Amino acid sequence: MTGGEQGQGHDLGGLDWRDGVIPVSRRFDDPYFSLNDGLAETGHVFLAGNNLPARLCPGFQVAELGFGTGLNLLALHLCNPGHPIRFTSFEAFPLDSADIARALDHFPQARAVADPFLTAWAKGERRFEIGSITAEILVGDARATLPQWQGCADAWFLDGFSPAKNPELWSPDLMAEVGRHTAPGGSFATYTAAGHVRRALADAGFAVDRRPGHGRKRHMTVGVLA
Repeated sequence: MTGGEQGQGHDLGGLDWRDGVIPVSRRFDDPYFSLNDGLAETGHVFLAGNNLPARLCPGFQVAELGFGTGLNLLALHLCNPGHPIRFTSFEAFPLDSADIARALDHFPQARAVADPFLTAWAKGERRFEIGSITAEILVGDARATLPQWQGCADAWFLDGFSPAKNPELWSPDLMAEVGRHTAPGGSFATYTAAGHVRRALADAGFAVDRRPGHGRKRHMTVGVLA
C-alpha cells in the first residue's frame, strides 16, 4: 500500500519495522501489508476479488494504485500460468531495493521469484519483465499520472494506505479516473469497505459489492464496470 501525494524516493518520512519484518510508513502511520499474512491477504483480496487467475489471458492488463513492496505483483506472477500480461502500478513514494528485499524476506514464496524485479529496481528501472509479465511503475502523484495514462485495465488492485490516513488516493475524482481507465466488464478489488469509497466507485460506473474481508477485517469491496 502507498500514498498518493506528490513526491518520490524516501519522502515517506522514513520507515519503522514492526517486529523487525513489517515496514510501516511514518508519513501515513500504516503498514505496507497486512499484519496477518500479507501474501494471503493479497490472494484473498486482489486475486480472488478480481477472479484471478481464471480471467488471465494473453494481453490481460492489471493496474494498481499503490505499488509499495511489489508484493501484489509477485503474487500475480505466482498465480499466472504463463500468459503474457501487463501490469501497471502508480506509486508516489518508491522504496529502495534494500528495503523492498528486507520486507519480502517475510514471504519466502514471493522472495524466491523476486530477483528479476529487485535487480531491475536497484538499477533504477521502472519498466521490467518478471516471468511473462511486463511491469511498469509510474512514479508520481496518481492524481496527475493516472489521467495521462493511455492504458485501460481489465482488473484493478486498489491498495493505497487506508482511506482515513491517505484520503488523496481514494477521492471521488481519482475513483472516476479508475472507472475511465477500466475496460468494459473490467473489475476492481480493494481491502477497504469505507462507505465513501464504495459510493465513489459506484458513481464511477461500477456495480459495487461488499464481501468478507481477510483475517480480522470483516469486509472488503469488489466491483465490475457496469
